Amino acid sequence: MNRREQPASLEIHTIQPIALDERHGRGRDLFTVWFGSNIMLLTIVTGALGATVFHLPFAWAAVALTAGNLIGAVFMALHAAQGPILGVPQMVQTRGQFGSLGALLVVGLVIVMYVGFFASNLVLGGQALEAVTPLSVVGGIVLMGIVSAAAAIFGYDLIHAYARLMTYASGLVLALTVLWIPLVHGLPHDFWVKGAPSAAGVLGTVSIAALWQIAYAPYVSDYTRYMPADTGVRSAFWATYWGCTLGSTLPMVLGAAVGVCITGDDVIGGLGALTGRSAPLVFIVFSVAMIATNAMNLYCGALSVMTFGQAFVPRWSPRAGARGVVAVALLAASIVLAVLGKDSFLVNYTNFILLLLYVLVPWTAINLVDYYLVRHGSYHVESFLRADGGIYGRINVVAVGCYLLGILVQIPFMSTPLYTGLVARFLHEADISWIVGLAVTSPVYYGLAAGLQARREARLARSALAPGAGPGTSSPA
Repeated sequence: MNRREQPASLEIHTIQPIALDERHGRGRDLFTVWFGSNIMLLTIVTGALGATVFHLPFAWAAVALTAGNLIGAVFMALHAAQGPILGVPQMVQTRGQFGSLGALLVVGLVIVMYVGFFASNLVLGGQALEAVTPLSVVGGIVLMGIVSAAAAIFGYDLIHAYARLMTYASGLVLALTVLWIPLVHGLPHDFWVKGAPSAAGVLGTVSIAALWQIAYAPYVSDYTRYMPADTGVRSAFWATYWGCTLGSTLPMVLGAAVGVCITGDDVIGGLGALTGRSAPLVFIVFSVAMIATNAMNLYCGALSVMTFGQAFVPRWSPRAGARGVVAVALLAASIVLAVLGKDSFLVNYTNFILLLLYVLVPWTAINLVDYYLVRHGSYHVESFLRADGGIYGRINVVAVGCYLLGILVQIPFMSTPLYTGLVARFLHEADISWIVGLAVTSPVYYGLAAGLQARREARLARSALAPGAGPGTSSPA
């Protein structure tokens, strides 16, 4: 019998497979965990980039943000089915494609991503709390970090329950904000005509929104691995897809409106001015909502650090205590990063998420092609935690090579403040690198991996048919 959710209980497991008799939850829980965790200040600031960085008119920014979220969420939500089937965190499952040591390349980059998003949320939370409380920005950063760490230490059930609560609280405040700005404060006279559409601006805004979704891909199985194995691919996919798409698009479009209304790039200050007397409520609720997302970043970051460490100490089976120690260490690093970067936040954040785009796209392509097209969801879970990588080995040269290829082919198409590729310059700085990365990595990996898998299955079949072969002579697929 499946046990019930226990938000007040300390989660014992970390990177170990979750036994079937410990599974619990329903598909619709995936909607609230992604909807409630996305309605926050960082999502609003990300949407504002369409106006403040890419200088699009509101209508163009809104359409580009919506398109980016709808496209990017497809890849993100496809990872949702992996958790109920395999019962392990996403970065542990990645060993099935890259090998026990080969996966460290991806795991290391993902740890940097978790710390970066956590630090970004801390900066915005600190700024918001400074605007409505006696706390300084640094004081707000530290307070937000400590509360988020407590939720991450308690673990899976508390994060799910908290996100469910914030689905209602943040959703109501978001609706209040959307109505308050045009009906109470009023829109500027040039709201509908400010800005100038451009191909580079539209593609840049679509890319930012798509990356927001793709960046969640390493999180997804971490929040579905306790789900019953019969949750179903469709149920997990659609609940995750619409939860994350609606939870992201609505505040991003609000952010685009704020970006058009303000002069400069102070989105938090602009949101405060536009919401007037309701600003304290808006800032407090959206700051409290960020605790759920911060806890998710810290929780997944801790799982990834333990996954990294376990590759070198295979006998180590970390439990709740290890998660607590690692979470505190990541908290300290994130607070330092947030305090040092708070004065140039928008520039740092824009560069950060664009660079993430280039390294996450080939990973998600390889992971999804391998899961759905090559192995059809069939993995030998015990091999994930073995010293030698089990049937997946230490390094899968095909996966690592395709991953590096996926990054390299994007370079000519990159368009960032730090570097603009030759093709991007020809396209008037329009960035289509992530599309190229997906288009190249997916078929190349499928062709190579499917061929290897077919030859492996043929060898197993011949072994099974050989004279004297008995049960147990073949390895898991």
